[in-house]
Amino acid sequence: MEQNVGNKDVVEEPRVGMSFSSVEEVRAYYTSYAKQVGFGVTKRSSKMGDDRKIRYFTLACVCQGTSVSTTSNILKPRPMEHNGCKAKINAILGSEGEFCLTHVVLEHNHTLSPGKARYIRCHKRLDESSKRRLEYNDMPGIQLSKNYSSCVVEAGGYENLTFGERDARNYIREVRLLRLGLGGAEALQNYFTRMQSQNDGFFYIMDVDDETRLRNVFWADARSRAAYESFGDVITFDTTYLTNAYKMSFAPFVGVNHHSQSILVGCGLISGEDMDIFVWFLNHGLNA
Repeated sequence: MEQNVGNKDVVEEPRVGMSFSSVEEVRAYYTSYAKQVGFGVTKRSSKMGDDRKIRYFTLACVCQGTSVSTTSNILKPRPMEHNGCKAKINAILGSEGEFCLTHVVLEHNHTLSPGKARYIRCHKRLDESSKRRLEYNDMPGIQLSKNYSSCVVEAGGYENLTFGERDARNYIREVRLLRLGLGGAEALQNYFTRMQSQNDGFFYIMDVDDETRLRNVFWADARSRAAYESFGDVITFDTTYLTNAYKMSFAPFVGVNHHSQSILVGCGLISGEDMDIFVWFLNHGLNA
């Protein structure tokens, strides 16, 4: 599905009749084409047979649909506003087990940005080579900006990278955290256990990966939990205060008492700033 033009692989336009061996192959092809042209891809619909295998599916531009956010809650993020773009491909499972394109719409009703496509979620990824380079440069303490710049040089320019500096920053934070290893995590566990034995109201929870390496931790003592009961109407949550030696962000929950004094109602250490981590941290904070 690719042609070599001027030493660059060019993905040909989708057309009715193209066949692929699997759903994954269709998605990989259309995603590559979308990145080349300058738009994002999402699965719009699919239909399964009695054998639970996909018989039909549609991949569309991420700007498909017409939903517009009407939320008035400023604490909830505003979802993407769609503009009804019709660009899509339909694929049907054939009798020989191949997926064939039966309907193709190429026209978009919005501006396409090939140069910025790498910032669209479906095109962003950190490959293994980039991960190794980031880790290798981070170990001697090279600044992240310079570390990221080395990836840019290696790729031959920003336009050739499939991730941004923030993605690199989040990955390095995770890697640094994992260097904490068993010894540090075990020492923290022992400290919390000792605190809990001295104070029944002490609460803590630790999040570890598949190799039992620490990722996130939350704790609150009895005094902080009592303060929340009395003054929990408004609580602030901030991850910009400071970081520890492993570059984990210190994340305090802070309230205000009846004397207009700041009070600590809980705190923790988190390994990054993606949504899954915040959801884990805030949920366990509320449970405490």
